[in-house]
Amino acid sequence: MNTLKGNVSHIKIVKLSEYPLVYFQLDGQHCLIAKHSLNFLADVENGMTLTAAGHFNARNQFIVAKYAVLGKTRIMIDMEKFQPSHFVS
Repeated sequence: MNTLKGNVSHIKIVKLSEYPLVYFQLDGQHCLIAKHSLNFLADVENGMTLTAAGHFNARNQFIVAKYAVLGKTRIMIDMEKFQPSHFVS
């Protein structure tokens, strides 16, 4: 299993199905994710730093099996925006 690390760009949904196929670039390397793609769409946005584990296919595209966002995920950032800084009683 190979590992890539870099900044995410060009996130696109290639195929809508029970498990959507999502395309993205990781520092210029073409990547695809199907397994956990809905979680990926909730966690990642353009410009985030990501570490991905997977393998290369015959077209030299990186097929992601596992990923981890370095820093805060998009859902964590959104939750912080909507958390009140203090409760008013």
